[in-house]
Amino acid sequence: MNYGGYIYLITNVHNRVIYTGVTSNLVNRVWQHRNKQYPTGFTARYNVDKLVYYQFFETIEAAIAEEKRIKGGSRKQKIDLINSMNPEWKDLWDDIKN
Repeated sequence: MNYGGYIYLITNVHNRVIYTGVTSNLVNRVWQHRNKQYPTGFTARYNVDKLVYYQFFETIEAAIAEEKRIKGGSRKQKIDLINSMNPEWKDLWDDIKN
């Protein structure tokens, strides 16, 4: 059975750091970032916990491929991607947690 996957971009309160990730369970993964479940990890060290972009893919393999493409791009490309969905860079946590 194939399971879908999400790519997501999260940032800090000042929108200075952009982290790109992939997961099969977006709500759980963002919760982990927000609650600093891995205190020595990158997102905990830099207080990166504001979800500003996500996209669903039918397969996890497609999501992983897109994550690699995004990570290989420039910061400007990441900013443009976020602006295409969320121009105000509001935290999308409330939109996904229910």
